[in-house]
Amino acid sequence: MVLENARSAARALRVNKLRSGLTMLGIVIGVGALITMVAVGAGAEARLAEQIQSLGTNLIVVTAGSKMSQGVRAGQATGVTLTEDDALAMQSEIPAIQAAAATWASTMQVVHGNQNWGTLVSGIMPEWLDVKERSVLEGRPITTDDHRAAAKVVLVGQTAAHHLFGDEDPIGLTIRIRRVPFTVIGVLERKGQSTSGWDQDDNVMIPLSTARQKLFGRVTGKARAIWVITAKVREGEDMVEAEAQIRGLLRQRHHLLPEQDDDFTLRNPDEVQEKYREASQIMTYLLAAVASVSLLVGGIGIMNIMLVSVTERTREIGLRMAVGARSRDILTQFLVEALTLSLIGGAIGIALGVGGSHAITYFAEWQTLIAVDTIAVAFFFAAAVGVLSGLYPARRAARLDPIEALRHE
Repeated sequence: MVLENARSAARALRVNKLRSGLTMLGIVIGVGALITMVAVGAGAEARLAEQIQSLGTNLIVVTAGSKMSQGVRAGQATGVTLTEDDALAMQSEIPAIQAAAATWASTMQVVHGNQNWGTLVSGIMPEWLDVKERSVLEGRPITTDDHRAAAKVVLVGQTAAHHLFGDEDPIGLTIRIRRVPFTVIGVLERKGQSTSGWDQDDNVMIPLSTARQKLFGRVTGKARAIWVITAKVREGEDMVEAEAQIRGLLRQRHHLLPEQDDDFTLRNPDEVQEKYREASQIMTYLLAAVASVSLLVGGIGIMNIMLVSVTERTREIGLRMAVGARSRDILTQFLVEALTLSLIGGAIGIALGVGGSHAITYFAEWQTLIAVDTIAVAFFFAAAVGVLSGLYPARRAARLDPIEALRHE
């Protein structure tokens, strides 16, 4: 019986090919748009996860606190509340911390010959490369001996190296920062952009001690003051617990009373990642909801055409009932027709959506991710739309009075 109804539905659809094609168009567009939109959203989420992963998901960033003046707090990192010794204490006294590196950075003009470039100059501890999981592409890294001797050596990021040296090999060449000469000892591997769009290769690195003595100067009363400490948590350790231990250690070292606020700020990239992930998921859901409207419109189109079909075929329905067809048979016939329209449209829409996703990746160079479950859900919704859209016309056809149907002109 089902096979017979399917054949009957196929014959009815072939009679009005143009009308059937236009009826399926809404489902085709809806399914195709749904798959494409979800693929774009999933690709953006995956790209974002890669960028956050490149920043390090096991890092805790500690920034200096705010400066207080006449009861007014100036904001984060306006007061010198951290020292290099805080970083060393975190590394030695907290087992969960694999390494901690203090940094002090400022944007400055860097000069080589007749070339100059404004870039971020960072004074770093030797542990910085391990903490940030950066490696040296050419040359050597900054060592503990460089830090102790306040050596005038520098690592350059690839963007800064391109603007200062062009195609010339920078190893062994000299650059000047505030008229202080530095020898290039290495070029950092490429890192790419951060999630905020900052070019992580547009920088130069010098020993922290050199930065303090030669460029930035000493802070009154705090010879080893720094602005930022980045701590790398050992694999498998709990980030929340590590953060609590860092807070406890720093409060103890800074002699803060229980009622006093922290004079530093802790940032856990896991929290940032979760917020970005939630925002990305919301955007994906929004895109899917917009695309689903096309499916709804397609379903309304199927319902309208099926109602027209019932009206046109009223006499045929009367004849079928007169020769023994039951209301259930008429109901099934029209439901199968609606379902067939939806399934064919859904199949075409899936092909269109997959092709559109690949086209976006190729032409727009935008990462897309097509999940099998997305295709399955889109196909299921197409079938559901067909059944629900055809239900009312099918019931209307099944409830026709055979005698009245035979009299219909």
